[in-house]
Amino acid sequence: MAQLHNRISRRELKERIQQDPTPRTTISFYCYFKIAEPSVFRNQLYKDLKEMGLLGRIYIAEEGINAQVSIPTANLETFRNYLYAIEPLNGLRLNVAVDDDGKSFYVLDIKVRKNIVADGISDPAFDMANRGKYVNAEQFNQLTNDPNTVVIDMRNHYEFEVGHFENAIEVPSDTFREQLPMAVDMMKTDKEKNIIMYCTGGIRCEKASAYMLHQGFKNVFHLEGGIIHYTNQVKEKGLDNKFHGKNFVFDQRLGERITEEIIAKCHQCGQPADTHVNCVNDACHLLFIQCDECKEKFENCCSKECQDFIHLPEEEQKKLRSGIDKGRNVFNKSKAKLQETIRKTKQ
Repeated sequence: MAQLHNRISRRELKERIQQDPTPRTTISFYCYFKIAEPSVFRNQLYKDLKEMGLLGRIYIAEEGINAQVSIPTANLETFRNYLYAIEPLNGLRLNVAVDDDGKSFYVLDIKVRKNIVADGISDPAFDMANRGKYVNAEQFNQLTNDPNTVVIDMRNHYEFEVGHFENAIEVPSDTFREQLPMAVDMMKTDKEKNIIMYCTGGIRCEKASAYMLHQGFKNVFHLEGGIIHYTNQVKEKGLDNKFHGKNFVFDQRLGERITEEIIAKCHQCGQPADTHVNCVNDACHLLFIQCDECKEKFENCCSKECQDFIHLPEEEQKKLRSGIDKGRNVFNKSKAKLQETIRKTKQ
């Protein structure tokens, strides 16, 4: 029987993909459809996709599939035909990465989850079949010229920080499940306005549009294919680009350049910067924005405390790391709490 899980260390796999000259293409896709036996579907998918050399992260649930993957470019057509042979996925839009070096993933992970997007929705009457209307790039531009239109960003706060659409409203949170009720509350006095929701590739804003309709809103739209598809359409059709900055992505790249504008700032010195990194301290790994000067000054760390920590003997670092729960360690949400934990363990 084929091996249905990776058995090689992730460090070795990462080194392999960095040295591999094979051209690869990064793609994201999702589809809401009923899967009766997610585990069976998952195992067959893993076996078939591994043979194609596919790497990436795929979530399977009874409500559908959510995937961000990298495929050898030579196998792209084979991969597309394989997906299209699955009836609910026939003709599925595949979002090709905007700024891609082919090194976005180094392992294949396919996991069965309760939902393909964690939403916190418990109402049994909620139905994804009743969702907002798609808008393409041209329609999005036209609608956003209407003063009666509100654009809502359904991504996390750290995604919004480095890039977003003109006049978009941020829902300031780092989890989608928190954002849904927040978006409803923010728009409760504007239920008659046109509401366009957007996200990276379309999966979150599609569910958000259905949730807004479920909450009684009427004129709800969502951007087809999200920022990725919008950017590709803008380039192909020569349209005005209303997105500014960088599009955050959840792979090794941590971002793809959409425009040359840098709209964010380094979290350490305040200079213009939009490069997300993870603190090199294994007791931290904070996701934050760091400029090149601070990267050198702090040795890839988010703070002087972490910089001091990485210079301790390895055995002492391991001892101090024990019991630290990094959780969702993102700048401006967890930093103060984590640094306090580190300081206490060193006392």
